[in-house]
Amino acid sequence: MKPTLRRNLAVLALAWLTAAVSPALAQSQPPGVKGPVPTGMPNRLAVGLFEEAGQNWMRDSGVPWDVRYRYFTKGWVDNWGWGQPDGSWGKAFLDESKTQGFLPAPVFYQLFAEPGGGEGESLAKVQNAATMRGYFGDLKILLQRAKELGKPVLLHIEPDAVGLLQFQTNSNPNAYAAIAATGMPELASLPNTVAGWGLAFLQLRKSVGANNVILGIHISAWASGKDISCCSVTDPLQPEVDKVVNFLKPLGLGTNVTGATYDVLVGDPLDRDADFYKLTRAQDVWWDASDNASISSRSFNRYAQWLTLMNQTTGKRWVLWQIPLGNSQHRNINNDGSTRAGYRDNRTEYFFGTSGDAHRRKFANTGVIALLFGAGAGGQSSYPNDLGADGQPYLKTHAAPFLLAGGLTLPATGTTLPGSGGDADGGTGGGTDAGTDAGTRDGGSGGTDAGTSDGGSAARGYGFESSTEGWSSSGAPLKAATSSTARAQAGTRSLAVPFSGTSGTGVVSVLTAPVPRGATVTFRVWIPSGSGITAIQPFALEGEPGGWRYTGRWTAMGSLQTGTWNTVTVALPTNSTTPLYQLGVEFTTNSGWTGTVHLDAITW
Repeated sequence: MKPTLRRNLAVLALAWLTAAVSPALAQSQPPGVKGPVPTGMPNRLAVGLFEEAGQNWMRDSGVPWDVRYRYFTKGWVDNWGWGQPDGSWGKAFLDESKTQGFLPAPVFYQLFAEPGGGEGESLAKVQNAATMRGYFGDLKILLQRAKELGKPVLLHIEPDAVGLLQFQTNSNPNAYAAIAATGMPELASLPNTVAGWGLAFLQLRKSVGANNVILGIHISAWASGKDISCCSVTDPLQPEVDKVVNFLKPLGLGTNVTGATYDVLVGDPLDRDADFYKLTRAQDVWWDASDNASISSRSFNRYAQWLTLMNQTTGKRWVLWQIPLGNSQHRNINNDGSTRAGYRDNRTEYFFGTSGDAHRRKFANTGVIALLFGAGAGGQSSYPNDLGADGQPYLKTHAAPFLLAGGLTLPATGTTLPGSGGDADGGTGGGTDAGTDAGTRDGGSGGTDAGTSDGGSAARGYGFESSTEGWSSSGAPLKAATSSTARAQAGTRSLAVPFSGTSGTGVVSVLTAPVPRGATVTFRVWIPSGSGITAIQPFALEGEPGGWRYTGRWTAMGSLQTGTWNTVTVALPTNSTTPLYQLGVEFTTNSGWTGTVHLDAITW
């Protein structure tokens, strides 16, 4: 790496929240997030780690991590000379990750080790036809092995390389690069330009048919020529964002000849622990973690604002990658594997410490869909020995309750999450911790069955016999809900919820639902066969008096039956407040499906 730094669930509640969260969080509340969560990524905030091939710390940790990443550097294709040049080593990492239950995330980091120099020669390398022929040949093999996996793969393309190419071309995407000149048939229609280099990744995915691959393009915080994360902290952010986006549009962020664009943006908040820079290079790169920090300061707030502007300008969500693992207990020594060896940083404590819930929501509202932690160089802090003040591994013990409770559902396109009502334990509250953490992820066990019509009517609740009764749809996957006679679980009508053909997450809900304290709400849901739905989540959201507490039941499609009525229940806490701010059902779909779901007899 470059060593010199480089749910929808209560968007309507935002006006209420200004007084419920800290001033800086309220003032910096971003507009509705742009862009869908890519198909194949979970619709909740993913948390992952770097892990070397063949290791099993993640598997044995007892924590349901989401993503497992590893660098694929020059030589990976033949196991650095120990195998055939067929990508078998890479396939083994993908298979291993899949078997252990993780989404594999190879980091294609090959350009800097291609012959002809280092980072400073990036442009010269992409201008060499022979180099690019071998380079893209290796990429093609990786895409073929990923396609064979048959499950989603997050492929992160060349950390820092795009930023270096912007710098070395003086922001000229039309500078020469050998793309069609490689002689590869798949690339023959692409221009011999740096823009063509960016498009080649998209074109090869298309030609291989690796539709399960999620492509992430790396955005360096210094790519505009000003490092907005540490050094140019008083410069306005939008001009710097525009410089980078204008360069990247022809490389695949904008409409192009391949017919596809990159799926996500990838950023690294810092490539080493902050105190490593302070103690070994006399550079102060610490971020102010205060929620009141000015965006014109070296702070998490400034970085969050940059992420927001990038999301709003590109329409793409973010993966934050290689987040340093240092905490306040590290001994500020080179990590030799002993207890607390490594350097101090504050990023794990920011996301999983006392105010972790609020900070996770804040960053989800900037477009972040994943937090991936890992050391960016040798000697840095790492998760096996990052013991906190209690003597327990810090990230493991603080991320575990958050992930085991279901995590945090991401905001739907055009919405933001409500702020936190407080999280003194870094996220152990799961689905009832004063916000939109995603309930108990039990796959619906004990709470779902295939219901049958009893011909009755809703006693206390919603039957939709004369109207939608105030229920409405939001989110790109859903069209307007209507009262329909097409089918009914009770009476003669139900609420029809049509899908638009856009993948992602949508919500159908009602405000000010008069559900009594501690009630159990029963939802009846009818889903047709062949739907693109992957999960549903009935939920109840309390308002300000209840600290914006969220209670939901995440239910995988595998726990539901199609072509019949399913019953899913949500039990509210005994001290829940009434009326509820919002009562509803969240639907997640991973395909362009255009069918209709029905709700009926929602009772308590």
